Amino acid sequence: MSTISAVLFVFCASFISLFVFRKLAKRIGLVDKPNERKHHIGQIPLIGGISIYCAFMITLFIFFPITRSLLLYLACSSILIVLGALDDRFDLSFKTRLVVQAGISLAMILIGYKSLHYLGAMFTHEAFTIPTYLSYLVTIFAVIGAINAFNMVDGIDGLLGGLASVTFSALGLMFFLSGKDNLALFCILFVCAMLPYIMLNLGFPFGRRFKVFMGDAGSMFIGFTAIWLLIEASQSDNVLVIRPVTALWFIALPLMDMVCIMTRRIRKGQSPFKPDREHLHHIFQRMGLTSSTALLVICLLASVMAGVGILSELYDVSESLMFFSFLVTFAIYFSVIANIWRITAFLHKTFKFTQS
Repeated sequence: MSTISAVLFVFCASFISLFVFRKLAKRIGLVDKPNERKHHIGQIPLIGGISIYCAFMITLFIFFPITRSLLLYLACSSILIVLGALDDRFDLSFKTRLVVQAGISLAMILIGYKSLHYLGAMFTHEAFTIPTYLSYLVTIFAVIGAINAFNMVDGIDGLLGGLASVTFSALGLMFFLSGKDNLALFCILFVCAMLPYIMLNLGFPFGRRFKVFMGDAGSMFIGFTAIWLLIEASQSDNVLVIRPVTALWFIALPLMDMVCIMTRRIRKGQSPFKPDREHLHHIFQRMGLTSSTALLVICLLASVMAGVGILSELYDVSESLMFFSFLVTFAIYFSVIANIWRITAFLHKTFKFTQS
């Protein structure tokens, strides 16, 4: 079957599943209720991720060959979807989530033979490969980090879907340019599966009445899929699709936001997993930007960073230079966020276009 058939199928399947699951969610209490952190109106079904997962998995079984790797991906994703749904419904301990996520990481390593062992020439002029036992720890840390990075950015309408679309689009392009058409199609289908959710989440075309949220099930599923593909692209034993440093640029904004938030919480003596309203999108809103404007600005920033990664691959920019540039970008981001209220106070005083 053609690519167009697969795209239309996954889009329609995702759209239909959203309406099926939103009715079920209200019956079983799988809804998000307003509180001091969540300022939405009414009880919103938390089924965006579950709908994307179901539509995407059905599409994979119809349009893709069944392989050991695909079955492992399905199994790991299924566990995370169940874990996330339980967390959405019963608010599980973050320790429980971390244990399961670590178990998923070990399954990737021991069963799927997928690990972060090749770091490229980020530090020296020669490629560097870390020892096996250390690669296990690095992989577990990377998988947990990616899952929670995408989970933490899910704070305003459309943001998680937008940032995920940037990452998967960049990966899809690089897979296509490398001749890996199946993996390129995988990325395209994932983005298409997210589109109906993004539309309903933003209130298009049916308004607030049919609004849905992603839920932890969806954010963990998206984060896991992102790190799965990044490892696939940067750790191949045959031909690398992207160099390891480029993977950092493809998820730069969620990664930077997570590190800044967790660092700030630890400095306050709080749990790094304690939710708050200090994320980048919250800061933009308190600066006076609307949710829509904040969404556009953040997605534009993420697109620029992903674009830097793509250009570095196309023009074969030195890995060490790209890694140094990433560290400088992160340092600037960290410094700006740490002093954001001083900066906004100056902008308000000088230009009169932000809220005090």
